[in-house]
Amino acid sequence: MSLSRSDTDRSRPADHIDQSDTTEPISSPALGPWGYVRWGWRQLTSMRTAIVLLLLLALAAVPGSVFPQRSADPNGVTQWFRNNPEAAPVLDWFQLFDLYSSSWFSAIYLLLFISLIGCVIPRTRHHLKALRAAPPRTPARLGRLENYHHVLVDGGSNPDASATAAIDVATDHLKSRGYRVKRYDTKGSWSVSAERGYARETGNLTFHVALIGVLVSVLLGSGFTYTGQRVIVEGTTFVNALSDYSSFNPGRFIDGTELTPYSMTLDAFDVKYVPPGSAGAGQAGDFAAAVTVRTPGTAETLTKTVRVNSPLTVSQDRIFLLGNGYAPTITVRNAEGNVVYSDSQPFLPQDSMMTSLGIIKVPDGLPEQVGLVGFFYPTQGALSTGAYASIYPDLFNPVVTFNVFSGDLGIDDGTPRSVYTLDTSGMAQLTGGETGGDSIELGPGQTADLPNGWGTVTFEDASAGTDPLGTVKRFASLQIQHDAGATWVLLFAMVATLGLMAGLFIPRRRLWVKATLDQSSHTHTLRLEYAGLARGEDPQLPPAVLQLRDAHLSAIQPSIPSPTREEDS
Repeated sequence: MSLSRSDTDRSRPADHIDQSDTTEPISSPALGPWGYVRWGWRQLTSMRTAIVLLLLLALAAVPGSVFPQRSADPNGVTQWFRNNPEAAPVLDWFQLFDLYSSSWFSAIYLLLFISLIGCVIPRTRHHLKALRAAPPRTPARLGRLENYHHVLVDGGSNPDASATAAIDVATDHLKSRGYRVKRYDTKGSWSVSAERGYARETGNLTFHVALIGVLVSVLLGSGFTYTGQRVIVEGTTFVNALSDYSSFNPGRFIDGTELTPYSMTLDAFDVKYVPPGSAGAGQAGDFAAAVTVRTPGTAETLTKTVRVNSPLTVSQDRIFLLGNGYAPTITVRNAEGNVVYSDSQPFLPQDSMMTSLGIIKVPDGLPEQVGLVGFFYPTQGALSTGAYASIYPDLFNPVVTFNVFSGDLGIDDGTPRSVYTLDTSGMAQLTGGETGGDSIELGPGQTADLPNGWGTVTFEDASAGTDPLGTVKRFASLQIQHDAGATWVLLFAMVATLGLMAGLFIPRRRLWVKATLDQSSHTHTLRLEYAGLARGEDPQLPPAVLQLRDAHLSAIQPSIPSPTREEDS
């Protein structure tokens, strides 16, 4: 008769079966559909998955700072398409220009939201149960713990009473230090178990709940958030209405009919440039947009200054200064001398010296629709190639040049067109380029004839009249942003920070004080034991146990006669 390995090896239980002793294959039970659902839910709601999703969300947000977003910079998206006609459609297919509302970013966002809730709910239930539970029983062998000390003291004529008194003193001392305590007395053994640091887990849960609050605030707040851009020329007024925005990006629950009513006038735009001949000549040292805000129903006006990184807050709308430039006042008259166009048109800067590009569209009043493609030079200079360029960004020698195009401006079919671009593919060029005719070149107050005797174009000198704004007006590009969830996000972020600090700096520890009759000597000797155990890293635990021992021994001297202080740690 052959014996199995479990029969000859006494270290193994009698019912142990070696795999080599049986020929039956080991098969796991089938999970089934519900089993797979539970398995998937446990994987999704694990803390490891939540951390991975949080990292993925951070990585997924990186392209939002690389590529312009339609919600914040629609003009930048248009420029990106113009500069990268092949790559832009591919990136747009991956929704990189609408990153924060894309399907894949939303999927990560929602999975993280579900994962955090799945993590927090069971941990909260477990924590509430632990808060109601008593500290654990005193271990039978405290000497096995790393942070352990014991002292032999004289128990006097009644060692049982002395032991009880010693544990009473330890209990009161631990309570005074904020510990939850529980007495565990048995025959021949008296002990108190103390525990504190539940605020550490409370802080962890508070951090995760606040993180969920941040996600909810961002999610719901985005539906009531809107962002709009507006270019305002000096002396003109912007009204906070949908029709007055250059571009407007509303949230899901914003229809543009409930905007806070107010108006804002750009009184002046001041820029200070480094003087010529100095280091960094031409660099702007400061931008300042002086505005006047009026609210309906009140006679009070608010005069403020908007600077870069110093937004203005009006009725929960934050107004940011994004850019600036020049807006020459151009007047176009027909052959009879009637004004068919007159406006201060913003010209968009193309370089650091403020060489600017502008478009003038004249749809009516002339024999054909006319478009003027112009360049404005604050301080005109010439390159080695003979082409014009601005050599300084301030107004020392302002000049504007135009190339004239005639034909369909593309606005008769009702299709929205940008006022800053002109599609000349179906138009005839009348001046400049290959036409053989010179481009129109004007200084402030000068007038030139349009081709074919159609009329004249004038570069108005604003300083020649009653306008105090100077030769050429300036414009400011402003962004008006209303973020309904910003306050809640800030609040939850502060709560999350407090919870994180509590979870990092509050130690979770247990302390025990135990008194027993020492069996190695005469029966009147008491053995006092002190031990501690930390949950996680706690470098202050060893000194805490020592402090407990010293404070306890000092406190029991009046009640226990002749403490011997014989220690063995």
